[in-house]
Parts: sequence; C-alpha cells; structure tokens
Amino acid sequence: MTTTPENDSTSPPTAPADVAAVAAVAEVAEVLAPDAARAEKKVAKKTAAKTEGQRTEHAASEKIAAVIFNPTKVDLPLLRAAVAAAEKTAGWRETLWFETSKEDPGQKVAAEVLTHDVDVIMIAGGDGTVRAVVEGMRGSDVPVGLIPRGTGNLLARNLKLTLDSLDRAVSTAFAGKDRSIDLGMVEVEREDATKEKFVFLVMAGLGLDAQMIANTDPDLKQKVGWIAYVDAIRKSLRGNNSINIRYNLDRQGNHTVRVHTVMIGNCGSLPGNILLLPDAAVDDGVFDIVALRPEGFFGWVQIWVKIVWENGVLRRSQVGRKLMGMTSEVRTLRYLQGREFVMRLDRPEEFEVDGDSFGKVVAIKATVEHLGLTVKVPAK
Repeated sequence: MTTTPENDSTSPPTAPADVAAVAAVAEVAEVLAPDAARAEKKVAKKTAAKTEGQRTEHAASEKIAAVIFNPTKVDLPLLRAAVAAAEKTAGWRETLWFETSKEDPGQKVAAEVLTHDVDVIMIAGGDGTVRAVVEGMRGSDVPVGLIPRGTGNLLARNLKLTLDSLDRAVSTAFAGKDRSIDLGMVEVEREDATKEKFVFLVMAGLGLDAQMIANTDPDLKQKVGWIAYVDAIRKSLRGNNSINIRYNLDRQGNHTVRVHTVMIGNCGSLPGNILLLPDAAVDDGVFDIVALRPEGFFGWVQIWVKIVWENGVLRRSQVGRKLMGMTSEVRTLRYLQGREFVMRLDRPEEFEVDGDSFGKVVAIKATVEHLGLTVKVPAK
C-alpha cells in the first residue's frame, strides 16, 4: 500500500475558508489529545536540531526520501512529525510514504519505491521488515536509514545505532554518512526439491535456534518481547534435537558432524549483551559460523559459560582476554569462517533468517555479497 505526500502538487489550491477550517480542526485535536500533540512538537524540534547538527549541505536540495513502515510497529503521527522536521531542516523535497502488509512484508513495496528515484529509504520496523525491504531493493545503490521499532533490532544494535531515539534515527537518515556493509545470501532446498533464495543481514540458522523461533507465540512476542523466547526454548528442548549434517566450507572438501544448532552470522551480538560470534564484522567479506554440539546438561553449561561469560564479559577487557588465553577451547562449540558454506541435512529441519521462521529445509547454500548494502550512520 502506498501513501503519497500530504501536499501533492497536483491538488487544487486551498481556499482561505478551508485554511481556517483546517486550523480550527487542528486546535480541537490539540485540545482533545494534548499529550500526543506535545509529543509530536517535541520530537519535531529535537529532530530538526539533530538534523542541523549532522548536515553538511546547507543549500536547498532536490533530494527526496521515502519511508517504508510496518504499521503494526510504529507510532505514525510521531514518525511523520519527525520526518517533516528533518526534511524541512535538510531542505529536501516532501517525503514519500509506503507501508508494508501481511501479504507484502517489504519486497514488492521496496521495488515500487525504487521507481521514484529516491535518495534514501527509511525503514521503520523490526529486523524482519528491514530484511524484506533490503531483499526487495537488492542490487540498488540507494542507502537505507534504519528506524528501529522491533523486538530485537539486531542490525541496528550491531551497527551501534541508537535504538530508542526516533529523532536521532530520522536525522541520521537525512544527514548521516554512508557505511557499506555485507549482505548474506542463502539458497535453501525444500523436501520436495524446490529451491528458494533469501537475503539476510544478521543471521541464518537451523536446528534448535530455528525451532525456538518457530515455536515462539507471535502475540506473546508482541506483548513481552524477548521473554517470549523462554517458553519457546522449553518447547524446543523436548525430544531429539541433534542433526547429522554434511558440510563444505569454501569448497575445501566435505565434512560430517552431529550438531544441535548451526548459525551463519553477518553480525555477532544478540540482545542482553550476548556476543554469540565474537569475531563477526558486518563488512569483512566473510561469514562467521558457529555449531553447537552439547552432550547433555554439562554441555549446555559449557556453551553458556563460553558465550555469556567469556564472550560477553572476559573478552571486553585486556585482563579478561589474558584469562581466556589460559583456557582451552570447548568441544561443545565450533567456530568457522568463510565466504561460501554448503550443508545437507539427514532430515528436514526448521530454518530461520533474521529471526523469522521460513519452514523446513534439507539443504542450504550461503554466500556473501561483500559491501552489498549502504546504511546511513551518524555523521558526528
């Protein structure tokens, strides 16, 4: 669904009586909803100030932005107020507005946006919305501005962008600088031999990780966020979770291993300050891969210590890194790096991309598109 600029140049001029009527309605609306009106004014003022603080171009511009937003994730009046303030301060033309839907989470609407020759695309939503929009605009050199409004916001988190400041996010989209990052591409084979391709920006995985996401109640996730995954983990740990896989990394030969989870990452950090892939970087041209291979309860304890304590605490200080050097690697985790990763499973398994479940697969081929996406980051 598309929404056009509010002041379309093809619309007839507004009569004085109409202007008075609009002003009267606005005054009534402000009386009826003073908190909302004050919030919109406040975010507009802050956004204008932060846009002015970041911008390097001060002349009037013919540039134009577009916003693709998930209507279930955003406060639209507040977002519109912030964008209007930023575009005015930056001297840009009026922004185009597009919304996603259940039927089109972002791919088709992104392709439509690109026909308008825009200079930046703001994506307002969670990681799923960001992934879908980027998939739809793959191959374009138009930069994206992230307006994080999801549960995890993992891409924004790994880029160290502000997660809870609408004015900062919007001003960065208009006046920030460009940063190029890698794109992950994954081709999956289904049980019926059909194949599909997906883009990912954060992680793709299968096994316990994907089962957890498939078992997560979307309504509960909407209400309580990441806590919803606790119940999903409980469900996923039932029964036999180990998988036999045959894999080939960078065409160096086939290997066989038994695992519970395999995750292919473009980014390393998870919510809660958990560093799952400590060597992952979004622009290094390689994947970081982790295979979890616990044997019973003690194996899960080893994984917890490695990921939460060593990666999350010790690695962040010089003394901690020295202590890590004295410890041996645990057999329950295996880290790999590469540009192409192919694996075939002994049975169909749940598969996830950037936190969304995409059904069961029997084979996966992941590749890196080095510096395939440009993201706006703060200029100062």
